[in-house]
Amino acid sequence: MSEIEKFRLDERKCIYCGGCVSVCPVLAITLEETRIICDQKKCTRCRACEKVCPLKAITII
Repeated sequence: MSEIEKFRLDERKCIYCGGCVSVCPVLAITLEETRIICDQKKCTRCRACEKVCPLKAITII
């Protein structure tokens, strides 16, 4: 059984600015070239990344 998704990224909107990476208090988000990766196990659903995203590309579920 897979873990419930917490972080959803709309790659069509994301400009890979890295703002979400810098505000994550548990270091769950990383930026690799043109790809945002969230460690779902570390994510605490604090919504910091969702709030800082200028294009609303992140949704916390």
